[in-house]
Amino acid sequence: MKIILLSRFCHKKGSRPISPFRLLFTLVPLLALLMGGSLWTGYRWGMSSQSPRTAAASTTEAVHNLLLTQRDELEETRGRTQEHLDALALRLGQMQSHILRINALGERLVKMGKLDEAEFNFEEEPARGGIESTEMVQSVSLSELVSEMEQLSLVITDREHKLDLMEGLIRDKRMSEELLPTGRPVEKGWVSSRYGYRNDPFTGKKAFHYGVDVAGKQDSNVVAVASGIVTWAGEKSGFGELVEVRHSGGYLTRYGHNHKILVKPGDLVVQGQPIALMGSSGRSTGPHVHFEIARNGKTIDPSKYLRAKR
Repeated sequence: MKIILLSRFCHKKGSRPISPFRLLFTLVPLLALLMGGSLWTGYRWGMSSQSPRTAAASTTEAVHNLLLTQRDELEETRGRTQEHLDALALRLGQMQSHILRINALGERLVKMGKLDEAEFNFEEEPARGGIESTEMVQSVSLSELVSEMEQLSLVITDREHKLDLMEGLIRDKRMSEELLPTGRPVEKGWVSSRYGYRNDPFTGKKAFHYGVDVAGKQDSNVVAVASGIVTWAGEKSGFGELVEVRHSGGYLTRYGHNHKILVKPGDLVVQGQPIALMGSSGRSTGPHVHFEIARNGKTIDPSKYLRAKR
């Protein structure tokens, strides 16, 4: 390709050969510059010609999108809060169950320890008070509330464990006491003959008395002085109608001269349970119970056991 050049000043004509590639590299930047200017001019014209109504619609849409985003965030926050509340409600229910059990344990301990039920009333709220003040008043945050509930839960668990141990100790102590001979073998009566040497009521000679005689009313209750197993219930020479009870610790108690026996061999009896009705069977001069205590096969003086209170 050739381009002819004319010059006014030179009044000369001439030509210069140009290849297609050189022409292309010459025109492309020029066309790009023209297109960029056209686009910029169109953008500016469009911005200047936008109506107020269109701008308002665009603003409204942006606000609407913002509100939707905030609504979604609020719903998410509400969901998380509800999960926390459900967890707290579950924990509170567990704590209330433990407190109910502690109250039941406390009431049993009051009865077992024979304490004043009015003083140790687990149904009433403990008395508290204070002067009303508006200074330094602060609301409790959720994290603080959760922390205090956890601390209270630990205290409740500890107290429940200790009350269980106390109940076990008291029960074991009471069982041990019930297994040892304690108190009189009658509900009402008086000692008419003591342990040791005495004048025999039939011969007048001195003879050793291996128990104590407790006189009373005919057919009044004869009771076990300790819990144990009945090993004899029937007639025996000299004792008349006899009841024999074996206890822990090697103890054995005998109740003689009964009118009627209320138990049979192999029965488990508890302390204070009626086992016979007082009478004068066997070698006897009147209604009474011959009461013996033996330990490891040897009789012992029942006097100190009679004085002990159940």
